[in-house]
Amino acid sequence: MAKNYYDVLGVEKKATKEDIKKAFRKLAQKHHPDKGGDEAKFKEITEAYSILSDEKRRREYDSYGQTFAGGGPQSGFGGQGFDFSQFQGFGGGVEFDISDLFGDIMGGGGGRRVRRGRDISIDVEITFKESVFGAKRSVLITKIGKCDTCTGTGAKPGTDMEDCKTCNGQGRVRETRNTVMGPFSSVRTCSACEGAGKVPKEKCATCAGHGVLRKEEEINVAIPAGVDGGEMMRMPGMGEAIKNGASGDLYVKIHVKPHATFRKEGLNLVMDLPVKLTDALLGTTVSITTIDDKTLEVKVPQMSKPEEILRLRGKGVTIQGNSGDLLIRLSAALPKKLSSKAKKAIEELKSEGL
Repeated sequence: MAKNYYDVLGVEKKATKEDIKKAFRKLAQKHHPDKGGDEAKFKEITEAYSILSDEKRRREYDSYGQTFAGGGPQSGFGGQGFDFSQFQGFGGGVEFDISDLFGDIMGGGGGRRVRRGRDISIDVEITFKESVFGAKRSVLITKIGKCDTCTGTGAKPGTDMEDCKTCNGQGRVRETRNTVMGPFSSVRTCSACEGAGKVPKEKCATCAGHGVLRKEEEINVAIPAGVDGGEMMRMPGMGEAIKNGASGDLYVKIHVKPHATFRKEGLNLVMDLPVKLTDALLGTTVSITTIDDKTLEVKVPQMSKPEEILRLRGKGVTIQGNSGDLLIRLSAALPKKLSSKAKKAIEELKSEGL
């Protein structure tokens, strides 16, 4: 029984060429042998696509239920089934770009890719106070950047650009090679013009026509308030440059020096406050220095317990109008030794059940 190529691809007979192409790519990705798919199914859908994507073959198939390109598909994949050489066209009429058909299968996308420079990373150390209020750093790094003389064009200032002779101004070079599945056409970026399609009549003397070179560059890093140690900041376009493409990104890893008094829990600042036993029992007022170097009087209530927390609202970290609190955790400051008078006083407290 003759195969129904429309059913094989899961499209209607009135499907457009684009509909057929989309259906084929979806099924090819699912059944491609390199992806662990069904080899027989892959051959079947490829055979169907080769017929329905070619206008002449499709007309013959719709009219007669077969095509007349040398009697239809012959050997190719494993000695039987579809002949992949048909991807080079029938009678020289059609040529398929393998990067277009199988781009999604092989990990890429259809169309022309934008070249991109390398991402780089640096480490920046800040104080705890700077992590609370934010900071600015100027960092000198060595990286590949755009040439200042030619502004990245690779051309001597004032010289004209001309079409690349290697790719005839296309920026891409088409290559055909034989594979186990037959000859395939692929497209790569032209190495002579690096994808631009144009080359300078005279190259820039500073960068030898590359448009980029290794140099020192000062980077201004704005560290936001409330940043935590270990966080990674991304600065788009501040990585290494590449000719005729987009620059990579710069990643800044933040390291925060510990503070002698404070630590951060979300938007809250936490500190420990040792309190003498008598002050915890009778209550007292103590002076503390906040993270912004201000002095505050804090009242410790009577009969305060160890690990009890006093909360000063709005004295924590502020981010976009939201402020945390300053949490003061009380702890018992016990003396290292007692005088005889102190011992006697404690014995009296003990006798009262305290």
